[in-house]
Amino acid sequence: MTIASSSPPSRLPVGGAAEAHSKPRTRRTGMGENRGDGRLAAVFIAPALLGFVVFLLWPTLRGIYLSFTRFNLLTPAEWVGLDNYVRMVNDPIFWDSLTVTVEYVVINIGVQTVAALAIAVLLQRLTQSAMLRGIVLTPYLMSNVVAGLVWLWILDTQLGIGNEIISAVGVDRIPFLADETWAIPTIALINVWRHVGYTALLLFAGLQAIPNDMYEAARVDGASEWRMFWRITMPLLRPVLAVVLIMTVIGSFQVFDTVAVTTAGGPANATNVLQYYIYGSAFGRFQFGYASAMSVALLVVLSAITVLQYRLTRAGRTDLG
Repeated sequence: MTIASSSPPSRLPVGGAAEAHSKPRTRRTGMGENRGDGRLAAVFIAPALLGFVVFLLWPTLRGIYLSFTRFNLLTPAEWVGLDNYVRMVNDPIFWDSLTVTVEYVVINIGVQTVAALAIAVLLQRLTQSAMLRGIVLTPYLMSNVVAGLVWLWILDTQLGIGNEIISAVGVDRIPFLADETWAIPTIALINVWRHVGYTALLLFAGLQAIPNDMYEAARVDGASEWRMFWRITMPLLRPVLAVVLIMTVIGSFQVFDTVAVTTAGGPANATNVLQYYIYGSAFGRFQFGYASAMSVALLVVLSAITVLQYRLTRAGRTDLG
């Protein structure tokens, strides 16, 4: 008769058992540390999140709601549905303001981008002096209101030093801010003067990321500075340039301060940009519902332009690496 032998039960060594018991404790400790890090992160994020909700998210949602109402601060908001949007579509002043704004944006973005790119390339290729960079940034440290007032005095038709110089060289005085033809280009160039240094430094930071080896190799091959600019600098600077364009376009559509202190929308609504028209509708005529509808329309336009720019410029991709 055969008796089946059974193997003795396996036993873990004492050290192994201790390790087996210690592993869950290690995991629990790690999870506790992660939760602690999460709480600490929440504490640091809370002030910024509170500011975002109070000063951005809530006013945006409130403005969207008011765009469907008739509201003048003196009476409760009255729901009117799409009436404000229908009025906006049929409002010729709204379309004129949008046209003026687009004209300003085209001039401002075109001149500012070209000038900033030229300054950034010169800073990178010729000198990297910190003092020179500080001088370039100086106009940006001035507020829009101060910059507008300074240029208002300089360009005054009768007493401005700018027109005094023009008159001294035998040219007729130019009503820069009092003529329908000159007003918007003048305001655009004032803002170009103020912002071009900041934009140039953003592009300069992007240029710093381009390896010098590429320029040295191109020089060995006999490439000129102009050819290196188009074949090396522009393709590799494209992501940074795309982000800068998105920022400057959004900022240009929101122009208000310079117009308010120089022309107040005149002459003959020639500088009545959309933001100034919205401000006048809300705080001049107390039509907060209609002003909110135009603000929502501007938000939609800027969102669409941003998405289109991001896709066309491939801002999320780089040719480096």
